Amino acid sequence: MDLIANLSLGFHVAFTPGNLAFAFTGCLLGTLIGVLPGIGPLATISMLLPATYALPPVSALIMLAGIYYGAQYGGSTTAILVNLPGDASAVVTVVDGHRMARLGRAGPALAAAGIGSFFAGCVGVLVIAAFAPQLADVAFRFGPAEYVSLMVLGLIGAVVIASGSLLKAVGMMLVGLLLASIGTDVNSGVARYTGGIPELADGISFIVIAMGVFGYGGIIGNLGSPKSEREIPISKVKGLLLSWEDCKRIVPAILRGTAVGTALGILPGGGATVSSFAAYAIEKKTKLHDGEVPFGEGNIRGVAAPESANNAASQTSFIPLLTLGIPPNAVMALMVGAMMIHNIQPGPQVMTSNPELFWGLIVSMWIGNAMLIILNLPLIAIWVKLLRVPYHWLFPAIVLFCAIGAYSTHYSPLGIWMVGLFGAIGYAFAKLELESAPLLLGFILGPAMEENLRRAMLLSRGDWSTFVTSGVSATFLAVSALLVLIALRPSVREKREEVFLEE
Repeated sequence: MDLIANLSLGFHVAFTPGNLAFAFTGCLLGTLIGVLPGIGPLATISMLLPATYALPPVSALIMLAGIYYGAQYGGSTTAILVNLPGDASAVVTVVDGHRMARLGRAGPALAAAGIGSFFAGCVGVLVIAAFAPQLADVAFRFGPAEYVSLMVLGLIGAVVIASGSLLKAVGMMLVGLLLASIGTDVNSGVARYTGGIPELADGISFIVIAMGVFGYGGIIGNLGSPKSEREIPISKVKGLLLSWEDCKRIVPAILRGTAVGTALGILPGGGATVSSFAAYAIEKKTKLHDGEVPFGEGNIRGVAAPESANNAASQTSFIPLLTLGIPPNAVMALMVGAMMIHNIQPGPQVMTSNPELFWGLIVSMWIGNAMLIILNLPLIAIWVKLLRVPYHWLFPAIVLFCAIGAYSTHYSPLGIWMVGLFGAIGYAFAKLELESAPLLLGFILGPAMEENLRRAMLLSRGDWSTFVTSGVSATFLAVSALLVLIALRPSVREKREEVFLEE
């Protein structure tokens, strides 16, 4: 009964004209940036964070969430039609999806992607509604030591699943923690690492780092890369209806992809990209049916499974964010930043202190999935035309928008200079093959981790054994150590390199 009452509250909040409009705006923007290669949800949400200052908290989060899972839909459209994954999670969809389009089966490929995405998104929303309250109840029993150990697990998980070198990922995480320490010490009131700059007394703005590393850094990288010849988009898509054989094949693939995405979305460091690769790998290991096309040559299961997985993961990623206050991936770290802008502390207290926000956001996800399935297929022709817009017409507007957002954080020119600085740093990270997601997670979790660490030390009178005498804390630390040991095994390290080489 509680679940029904809570969902009723969510529908009451989400079905207001204003929130429906923001859900639609987020889905439309998400689909658009998913279609346009080289932008992505990270950069878009980073640029739009300052714009959410004037919005109510519920409306702001509904719009940003719509951008996130909308990008998963949009990325598949260009992956199938023009061999260009609009988002990293659609990279696997290219393999079989575009091959199907070249064989004249673009319609069934798009239909399989849409149906799988809608089903997985709905399942993800149901999982959040059913299990988030139980997780929140458990989180209420956490003390400072448990929270520190949980954050360590989150950071280690992000490092282990990050692409590339483990050592580089650990280094980026530590850089994020160090950047988070800049500003005024909460306990002593002493300025730390500010270099005598008054504007840094409150620390470096999360918005500045996000827009610089992902916004400006991505622009510099795109402008610095050679202009490649794009394939001519497939202008006409016929026959969106699936055959009976297609239906029989995609149903188990959608179920498997949904299960994989639901599980990996919850885990620290997981997310849509990792889930889509895992789902595709599982499909490749399943037996081919009689008369079925091999994978890589236009197998419809190679479209349905990864698209289901990335959408399920994009929904369940909200579980650790809303119940524990731990962002499992970089996009969820941006959502934490959005909540903090509105003075909302992510964690189990959100459900009790602000139930309208919690359940309104959850119900809006289901509404957003319904909007996306209606939006995408009719707009395919428009999205294909947008791909012809030269990038040099798009980037000046992005640069200007980032500069305005950076200035609005403290109304100081220093913000603009710092966005430019972090843009150059972000470009350098990309050239050195350093993934920025661990840095962002370290920066987000750093202050809360330091605060709980100090509190745990104060309560235990400086006894570090408090982290292992608590069963929950000791379990989190043991799992963290186990993840590191597993990742360091030569066989696992080779498998990671093989997977991310494909990416």
